[in-house]
Amino acid sequence: MIKKRLKDLGLTLPEAAAPVANYVPYVISGNMVFISGQISKIGDNTIGGRLGEDLTVEQGQEAAKLSALNLIAQMKAACGGDLSRVKRVVKLGGFVQALPSATQADIPKVINGCSDIMVAVFGDAGRHARFAVSAPSLPLDVAVEIDAVIEITLP
Repeated sequence: MIKKRLKDLGLTLPEAAAPVANYVPYVISGNMVFISGQISKIGDNTIGGRLGEDLTVEQGQEAAKLSALNLIAQMKAACGGDLSRVKRVVKLGGFVQALPSATQADIPKVINGCSDIMVAVFGDAGRHARFAVSAPSLPLDVAVEIDAVIEITLP
């Protein structure tokens, strides 16, 4: 069902990204999966910049969508390739690279790009708690980084 939803939405999952420093992409503890921050970069497609400087809210939402696809790719890896094991997206934590002068009301709008994908792909199980904050800089000058906590069914 998840595979069909992804296809119907015109979304293609990338391969789960390898870490770029000394950490692991996810940790499974019991039936909970803690996914490290996923950035707005897939292959050569990187959305970078700062909200309020050279990034619009709409571009930020597109960046958040890339992070969402990376998160789902990590979910798939954590579930041994079976996304039907995702029981619930519990929480997202969103960081938007932004100037201090950026309108703070726009930060949650940017992270909606990820939240909307989670709900579209997982339905009610994709509804989650979250935070959305600005940061003066993010790794690799990306526009967005988002982490996640998900609940899975055990094999």
